[in-house]
Amino acid sequence: MDKRIIAIGGGELKNRETLEIDEYIASEAKKIAGDRRANGLFLPTASHDCMPYYNTFHKVYTGLFDIKTDVALICNRDIDLDKLRVKFEKADFIYVGGGNTVYMLEQWRSTGVLDLILQAYERGVILCGLSAGAICWFEDMYSDSVVEGEYAMYRGLGWISGKISPHYDERMLDFDQIVLYNKYRAWGLENNSALEFVNGIPLKSISGGGSVYYLDGSSGKKLIKTQFQA
Repeated sequence: MDKRIIAIGGGELKNRETLEIDEYIASEAKKIAGDRRANGLFLPTASHDCMPYYNTFHKVYTGLFDIKTDVALICNRDIDLDKLRVKFEKADFIYVGGGNTVYMLEQWRSTGVLDLILQAYERGVILCGLSAGAICWFEDMYSDSVVEGEYAMYRGLGWISGKISPHYDERMLDFDQIVLYNKYRAWGLENNSALEFVNGIPLKSISGGGSVYYLDGSSGKKLIKTQFQA
C-alpha cells in the first residue's frame, strides 16, 4: 500500500479556513472506504487532548462530509493500547491537530502510540495534520514548541526527508534566513495550504488560499524560492 501524508501549513478549522483541503481529505478517505462509511481518527495530543478541538473536527468532517469520527486521548491518563489499537485499525485517515509539537512527540513515544501511528501509515491509512500535525513527520521542523515565541529547528520523526516550517507566511523572513545561512533545502507551507506526499515523494499541493514553497539555500549566497504546484 502507498504511504500517504497530507501536511497542512495552518488555518483555523473552526472558521472553515481549510475547507478545500478538508474536502480533499474526506474524498480520499471515502475512496479507501469504498462501500462502507469512511472513518477519521482525530489525535489532539499537541493541544493536550483539547476536546473542543475534537468537537470542531467532528462538526466539519461529520457535519459537512458524512465521515464517522473518533478521538484518541492519551494525555495525563492511563491508556489501554489494545482499545486504542481498535480505533487505529478502523481509521481510513488520521488527523493530527496543532499545538505543541515537541510535547506531542514525547507523549506518542512514551505511551506507545507512535507504534500504532506507524503501523497505520504502513498499511495505507492517510496521515493528515495541521501545523504540529504537519511538521512532525519530517527530519527537522521549525517550531516554538519549547518556548512560545522563540522559534528553532527541532528533530522530527524523519519519515519524510527534509526540513519544514508551517505558517510560512507568518515566519517567512526568519525561516528564509535560517535556510540560507545553514545552506538548507526546505519546505515552507503557508496557512491554508497543504502538501501531499506519497511514499515520501511530494505529489501535489492543495490550496485553500495559501501556497507551498520549496526553498533552496544550498549555495549559501542566494535563496531560490519555488512555488510548488504539482
